Amino acid sequence: MNSGLTYASDVAFTPAVKAIQARKGSREAYADAEQRGWRTEVDENLAAFLADANSFYLATASADGQPYIQHRGGPKGFLKVLDKTTLAFADYAGNRQYLTQGNLSENPKAYIFVMDYAHRRRVKIWGEARAVEDDPALVQSLFPRGYKARPEQVVVFKILAWDTNCPQHIPQKFDAADVAAALAARDQRIAELEAEVAALKGEKGVT
Repeated sequence: MNSGLTYASDVAFTPAVKAIQARKGSREAYADAEQRGWRTEVDENLAAFLADANSFYLATASADGQPYIQHRGGPKGFLKVLDKTTLAFADYAGNRQYLTQGNLSENPKAYIFVMDYAHRRRVKIWGEARAVEDDPALVQSLFPRGYKARPEQVVVFKILAWDTNCPQHIPQKFDAADVAAALAARDQRIAELEAEVAALKGEKGVT
C-alpha cells in the first residue's frame, strides 16, 4: 500500500470526499468499510474477472489535473496480471494523439475501470502507470497472438487499491459475438428438432 495512505480506500476517499460523506450521512458506513479494507493485491476473483474482459477504460490526468479517459479493447484477457500488484497490456498503435502517454509522462496517477455488462459487474482499480517503449520482448509477450493490430508499447499499471460496485443501474448488454453464437446454437437445435419431427411423421405415415 502507498505509505501516504492510512487505508487503501484513502486513494479515493480524500478528506474532501469524507467531508461530503459526513455531511450527507454516509461517512459512518464507509468508515466501517475502510476498516475492513479495500483490496490492494490481485486475488483469484480479480484475476478471473480480468481474464474474461475484452474491454476497459484507462483514466489519466495531466500535471495540472486535466482528465482524460481512453478505451482499450482486445481479445479476452489482453489485460494481463504480471504479479500480485502489477497489470500490463500491449498498447496498440492508434490515432497518434498520445494523450494518455503524455499525461503519464508528467503524472503517473491512473485508474482502470472494467465493466462486464452481461453479468452487470464492474471493477475499479486505482494505481500508477507508465509507458514502456524500449522492451520489444515485453511487448511481444503481452501481445495477443493473431490479433490484428500493431503493438507500439506496453503500459504497466501498479495497483494501489481496487474495489467492486453493486450492479445497480448497470444496463445488461451482450457482445455481438456471444449473441451470434447463442442464435447459431438455437437455430441448430431448431433444425435438429424439425428433423426429428419430420422423421417421426414419416414413420407414422403422417402427411
